[in-house]
Amino acid sequence: MDLPSDAAGLHEVVAGVYAWIQPDGTWWVNNAGAVTGRDGTVIVDTCATERRTRRFLGAVAAATGGAPVRMAVNTHQHGDHAYGNSLLPEETVIFGHVAMREALLADPIIDGCPPVWAPVPDWGKVSRRPPSVVFETELTVFAGERRVELRHPGHTAHTPGDVVVWLPEERVLFAGDLVFNGLTPLVLMGSLEGALRSLDWVAGFEPEHVVPGHGPRADAGDLPGVLAAHERYYRFVLDVARQGLANGLPPLAAAQEADLGEFAAWADAERLVLNLHRAYADAAGAEVDLVTALGDAMTWNGGPLPTSV
Repeated sequence: MDLPSDAAGLHEVVAGVYAWIQPDGTWWVNNAGAVTGRDGTVIVDTCATERRTRRFLGAVAAATGGAPVRMAVNTHQHGDHAYGNSLLPEETVIFGHVAMREALLADPIIDGCPPVWAPVPDWGKVSRRPPSVVFETELTVFAGERRVELRHPGHTAHTPGDVVVWLPEERVLFAGDLVFNGLTPLVLMGSLEGALRSLDWVAGFEPEHVVPGHGPRADAGDLPGVLAAHERYYRFVLDVARQGLANGLPPLAAAQEADLGEFAAWADAERLVLNLHRAYADAAGAEVDLVTALGDAMTWNGGPLPTSV
């Protein structure tokens, strides 16, 4: 019998298709997956640390009888989905969006995480390993006879290089961080308007099973409510940003005055500050100052951001 959708561990979504669920899905704690065919396995994302990635790969090996890991794909560049790449077999071919590769190559956090989070994550023995095959719009690979489609939404959303992994015959969608199920979404390195546009795009796949980047799995009956909650949150952030700009308030002050309402119960509420920095930057046609944004999030939180890595 399958585990509950929010239980930690490897879930067989349909035969040979697995979701790796890591509660509680907060900072640096992601979901990942695996798709197995007769000639080997395709890994969907890795994890932030050596310990978590080895646990994930070990569970996949046990479930698949040690099937070779032929390919892997990163849904975007953030470390919780990509730092474990270096622990994949040397012969594994890693795929990703062209913007994702560029961002991972430029990412400074893998070299030494600043004390924004507490405890500071111990990455273990991981090193920077970007995709060796990149694409811009879509690409199809096969695990045996199983078709695995890699798709980009066509615009910046959570990041510029978001990719979903779609299995059209099985109706399984690995959504990456276009979907945070039950916790606060993050668009600091993306676009609020793009994230809003991505919701209809995700719904358009009409999946039977969805593996979000964070949080429990969803099925076809759950997905409309999950996406509607995302839409309400993104519009809430945009409204707070508009009011803050109209009143001459910086992002931190606008966040401090805001009433989170239905979103107060979501984990990582401090992301409101980060998302407002993105909204303010987009309104000004400027780039986000990451140092200031993270510092403001710490101020709002009353100290370093929590992590269970």
